[in-house]
Amino acid sequence: MNEESKVNILLVEDSPTLSHLYKAYLEKESWKVICAETGGIALELLYQHLPQVMILDLKLPDMVGLDILRRVIQDKLSCAVVVVTGHGSVHAAVEAMREGAFDFIEKPCNAERLLCAVHNALKMRSMEAKGENLGEINSDYSGFIGDSPPMRAVYRVIDQVAASRATVFITGESGSGKEVCAGAIHSHPKSPRSDKPFVALNCAAIPKDLLESELFGHVKGAFTGAYIDRLGVASRADGGTLFLDEICEMDLDIQSKLLRFVQTGTFQKVGGVKVESVDVRLVCATNRDPLKEVEAGRFREDLYYRLHVIAISLPPLRERQEDILSIARRFLQEFAVEEGKNFVGFTPDTEDFFLSYHWPGNVRQLQNVIRNIVVLNQGTLVSKDMLPPPLDKPISVIQAPISSYNVSEESFSEGATGDLIRPLWLVEKETIERAIALCEGNVPKAAALLEVSPSTIYRKRLGWQKE
Repeated sequence: MNEESKVNILLVEDSPTLSHLYKAYLEKESWKVICAETGGIALELLYQHLPQVMILDLKLPDMVGLDILRRVIQDKLSCAVVVVTGHGSVHAAVEAMREGAFDFIEKPCNAERLLCAVHNALKMRSMEAKGENLGEINSDYSGFIGDSPPMRAVYRVIDQVAASRATVFITGESGSGKEVCAGAIHSHPKSPRSDKPFVALNCAAIPKDLLESELFGHVKGAFTGAYIDRLGVASRADGGTLFLDEICEMDLDIQSKLLRFVQTGTFQKVGGVKVESVDVRLVCATNRDPLKEVEAGRFREDLYYRLHVIAISLPPLRERQEDILSIARRFLQEFAVEEGKNFVGFTPDTEDFFLSYHWPGNVRQLQNVIRNIVVLNQGTLVSKDMLPPPLDKPISVIQAPISSYNVSEESFSEGATGDLIRPLWLVEKETIERAIALCEGNVPKAAALLEVSPSTIYRKRLGWQKE
C-alpha cells in the first residue's frame, strides 16, 4: 500500500460535479489526483506528470477520448487507461478496450467499482514493471489459448459482459473461435447462468424448412415426419445461454419470428397454438459483415439492432502472431498424448514457417495441421518436411497472389529471383508505412483502410524498432 500511496492519477472528466465526486473517492486512498476538463489540458498533464493511471471520459468538449487513448498507445506511455462511459456509449467503450484500454466503467459509477478498477490497473502495471508474464493469467482463458494484446482485449470484454444478460454479437473469420467465445461468456465465474444449459445452433447447418422447428420445437403432426412433440433449442436453453452461430444465414421469414422472440421472450412451436416463454441469454455470431448483409437486404435491420447490443470482434490468427506457437504447442501436446506419439516440439525452421504463414483458416486450420502431422508422422520434433499440403510449398508460393505468377520463364533466371521474391516482413512494413504516410500520420485511419486494428500496427512498428 505504501507503493500505491505514491501514485499519480489523471482524471479526465468534463463534468465538474462528477470530477469532484470521483476525486473524493480516489483521494481516500491517499493517491494524488490531477484533474482535466478538456482533452487538450489532459494531453498537457499526461506528458507533464506521466500518471500511472488515467480515468478517461470518452465524451469531451474539444475531442474524442479515444484520441487520447491512441496517443498513450502510440507513444508507448506506461499509463493504464480506465474508460468511463455513459450507458448509451458501451459500444465506444468496447472499442476502446480493443485499442488498449485496461477497463471500462459505466456511469453512474460508485466508489467501489472505481477503486476496484484502479487497484487492478495498478496491479497490472506493477507486474509489468517487475517483468512478470501477465500472459500467464490468461494464457488459457476458458478454452482460448494466447495472451496477445488483441486477445487480452477480448478477455476484458468477456469479463465485463459475463454478469449481464445483454445480447452479445460476435464477429470473426471462420475458425477464429466464435463458439469458444460464446462458451467463455456463459461459463465465466461472474455469469449467473454458468450452471445452466449452454445450447448451440448452427443456422447454416440446418435446412431453412427445418430451422424454425430446431429453434422453437414442433408438436406432433405439425408436418410430415413430426411423429412426436419436440423441444427446440430455445426451450432446452431455458435459464441458460442460447448460441446462434452463423445467424446471417437465417432465412428472412425465420428472422421475423426470431425478432419477436428477442423482443418478448415468447414463441409458439411449429403447429402449436400455445404461447410459451423462456428465460435465455442470447449470443449470436457470424463470419460475415452484418451491416453489409443489412444493406443487401439479407438481414433485417430491426433484428440487427436488437441483437447488436454488445459487440465482440475476434481477431484472425494472423493478427495475434504472438499466440501462434503457444497454440501450436498446446495442440501438439494434446494430440501426441491422444495418438500415443512422442512429439514434444518443433524445429526452429518449422516455427519460423508458422510465424510467416497467414493462416486463412485461423485456429481451426492450425489445429487440423497439427493433428495431420501427429497422425501421419513419427519423431520428437516436427520438421518442415512433415507439413501437409499446401504448407509443404515455399511460403512465397503459398501466399503470393495469383497475378504474381504471370511472369515469363526468363524472369526466374538466377540473378533475377531475388528481385521477384522479397521478404514478407519487408513488404508488410513498406505497405504499412506507406499507408500511414498517405494518411498524414493518422495511424487509426491507416489501420481502418488496411482493415487491421490500430494495436496491430503499433505492435508491428515496435517490433521493427527492436530489430
